[in-house]
Amino acid sequence: MSTYIPRALAHPILEASQYFPVITLTGPRQSGKSTLYRHIFPDCPYTSLEDPDTRLIAESDPRGFLSQFGNEMIIDEIQNYPTLLSYIQGIVDVDRSRRFYITGNSQFSLLKSVTQSLAGRSGVFELLPLSLSELENNNEIRTFSEDDILYRGFYPAIWSGENIPRLYYPSYVKTYLERDVRDLLNIKDLNTFHRFICLCAARIGSVFNASELSNELGVAVNTINSWLSVLQASYIIYLLPPFFTNTKRRLTKSPKLYFADTGLASYLLDIDTPKMMNRDKMRGHLFENMIVMECLKSFYNIGKETGLYFYRDSNGNEVDLLRKNGNRFDLIEVKSSQTFHPDFLKGIRSFERAFPDLVAEKHVVYAGADMAGISGTEINNFRSYLCSAKNRE
Repeated sequence: MSTYIPRALAHPILEASQYFPVITLTGPRQSGKSTLYRHIFPDCPYTSLEDPDTRLIAESDPRGFLSQFGNEMIIDEIQNYPTLLSYIQGIVDVDRSRRFYITGNSQFSLLKSVTQSLAGRSGVFELLPLSLSELENNNEIRTFSEDDILYRGFYPAIWSGENIPRLYYPSYVKTYLERDVRDLLNIKDLNTFHRFICLCAARIGSVFNASELSNELGVAVNTINSWLSVLQASYIIYLLPPFFTNTKRRLTKSPKLYFADTGLASYLLDIDTPKMMNRDKMRGHLFENMIVMECLKSFYNIGKETGLYFYRDSNGNEVDLLRKNGNRFDLIEVKSSQTFHPDFLKGIRSFERAFPDLVAEKHVVYAGADMAGISGTEINNFRSYLCSAKNRE
């Protein structure tokens, strides 16, 4: 029997539902969107446009479809018939007491439709897979090592007991990812696209270079960029933007590539067990991936837009993560080591010298124990940092 793990986003959605007639929830497939709605609104009628018969009814008589459930309804997979959003607009403009809770999996196209049809009428939220703090709060993860966590990833089906990683992720790629790709791009050669995804996984934590991938795969740069956009739209890949200023300093202007979930990335990297994770050359990159995505979740889980960047100058000085803190930034250097080394502070000190007025807090987040601060930099175990109240503000 599966176990429901409460989600941090429940409270912001409940609050927003008091003011918006429509709540839009996007995120990757299987991240728990419909499950979250059905726990927040247990008495609300539910319907899914993934079902062909339901979709046919909605398309043939949209007004009748929307009126059959009374004052409120949950509509899953709205991206299968986005025209329905225009009819929802007409209904809520006449009766602001009506409530519609909709979900979708295609970020760009759905949000564009919501912006066009439901501007000012919808609260919009993004739900990623489970966060470390959500799992810690429910005692689901405390006995697992970092290798176990990286290997398992954060999809609810893994932690609720519904499935196991070695069966779940191959099925996820075949059932959801490749199907979405076919729908969005009409790709004929899925083998080349699958190679592309695997090559992206091998570049986690690296600055994205479309030309390099184009040469390796033998496809056009425009095709690479198109494929990448689909992976972003499907919440598979996240591109971390670089920090930049209006000064003449030479700073990197290309984004760094990460996956929304380390479990999926581990599968694509052929990491079959936690023991293999411990020996794999990508372990440090996957650990960094986890920290970046957990910080992203901390914004999304309170209904805020992201404020994350990375820093790299022309001399190779780098800070893994800059987190917006008012008008300044928290500097976060990520290391998978269990042993602290003073060299971990190199990038932080470089940024501090270049932009002293932009520094708020400084952190090294690693796999070792919490330590006393050094030169104003906090040395944090990844669990204590990610599960702290500050990280969830």
